[in-house]
Amino acid sequence: MYIFGASGHGKVLASMLQDLGIEIKGFFDDEPKVDRLFDIQVYNVEEYQNLKISEMIIGIGDNADRKKCALKYVTKYVTIIHPKAIVHSSVVINLGTVIMPGTVINVDATIGKHCIINSGAIIEHDCSIEDFVHVSPNAALAGGVTVGEGTHIGIGANVIPGVIIGKWATIGAGAVVTKNVPDGAVVVGVPGKIIKINKF
Repeated sequence: MYIFGASGHGKVLASMLQDLGIEIKGFFDDEPKVDRLFDIQVYNVEEYQNLKISEMIIGIGDNADRKKCALKYVTKYVTIIHPKAIVHSSVVINLGTVIMPGTVINVDATIGKHCIINSGAIIEHDCSIEDFVHVSPNAALAGGVTVGEGTHIGIGANVIPGVIIGKWATIGAGAVVTKNVPDGAVVVGVPGKIIKINKF
């Protein structure tokens, strides 16, 4: 198993893989700051083609950068679920997604590719999370919420049942989302209000 990204999120993934007893053969990074991390070799991306890559996970926290990486480096991506996460057997989780410790994902939820469901996040029943989404620590999505591609749900944010959040939106830390959110919107506050719309 290789990890693409040798900084904060990559380190978290490495610790999860170690908890699962999975051998990490190396990290890749486009700007490596160290030669070794957790006593594991860090390779420059230029060395990618020289190595036999069996499986990989992307350790990049930024949603847009994670998407660029997934599109550029086509390989066998895996899904990682921490043993201390609670995931119902009916949940569908696509490749490249990471489910952190303390997460609860309830019945009939669907999680897309290359998502981060971070520590202590709650994804309730029938939620639909599209590709490259990051649900931050302690954020809670009530039943039937839809989250579009690339959206970032900030730490401690709450979303009421049935809300539809568009693509590449940003929900600020601690926000309470009570209404549908359009693509590219930045939402902050309690109740959540749109402060701008970003192009993407």
